[in-house]
Amino acid sequence: MKRIQYHRYGGPEVLRLEEVPPPVPARDQLLVRIKAAAANPIDWGIRKGRLKMMTGSRFPRGLGHDFAGVVEAIGPDVKRFKIGDEVLGATGPRDAGSFAEAMVIREKSVFLKPTSVSFEQAAALTITGATAYTALIEKGRVSAGQNVFVSGCMGGVGRAGVQLALMRGAKVTGSCSASDRDEALALGVSEALDYHAFDPAAYRGRFDLVLDAAGALSRPQCDVLLKRKGKAFYVTNPLGNMVRFLFSSRHHAVIARDSPHTMPDLTGAAAQGKLMAKIGRTVSLSEAIPALVELETTARPKGKLIVIP
Repeated sequence: MKRIQYHRYGGPEVLRLEEVPPPVPARDQLLVRIKAAAANPIDWGIRKGRLKMMTGSRFPRGLGHDFAGVVEAIGPDVKRFKIGDEVLGATGPRDAGSFAEAMVIREKSVFLKPTSVSFEQAAALTITGATAYTALIEKGRVSAGQNVFVSGCMGGVGRAGVQLALMRGAKVTGSCSASDRDEALALGVSEALDYHAFDPAAYRGRFDLVLDAAGALSRPQCDVLLKRKGKAFYVTNPLGNMVRFLFSSRHHAVIARDSPHTMPDLTGAAAQGKLMAKIGRTVSLSEAIPALVELETTARPKGKLIVIP
């Protein structure tokens, strides 16, 4: 089968589309035939070696974490799934490899895909949705009547954050590029601010929660935006921010966490049409490396990049 992988950490030049033996599931694993996989900044962050303390030095390494597909085989200890089930999920940092025709993954990281949700939408929602959910629902406890500010509200995490906050009755203000303003308003934000011209002082003490999904806000800027007991959540460079905010009750770095409620809540919302990702571009596995390089180097996507084997 074909898989995008690399044999050392480095830039985009290390990526290869190679033929590999079909994987065989271990006792607690499923073999999933990939129908769609989504690109995330963590993909090239890991490939560059930024998390090598966590990901180790065994090569070749696959690329890609989010996936949706169909179960083709199961290990003897797998209890929740059967062959033919449509599923979605995301691998951990050490086990990337969803940009492939098939992959094996542990049962605990796999969830049933609602039949009403496309494979492309399912793959696009996993990490972005779980990150926003961890920040606003698990940690922020967003509730009806609260005011929420989302920086980068048209990105993958930001868009999910807007929708999750609105579902719980919060009022959302967002920042984005001026060209995305109408789309942000259509998504449901009450105000869509141009992040190039945005002045936090004009919104002093207004927000219960701030989700910095774009890495565009500093800690002092968030302090200005927040109410006295408000909290800010930072998505970009979470490991670096964990050290900076280790002893802060007000500022928090966020890494997607799979609580028992995360994926059931996300897939339920998606099935109801209340949570949707924006698909920017869909490419085949053979076209994926140039598309991934372009996404990494331009860093201004207009929706998720989806790879279809």
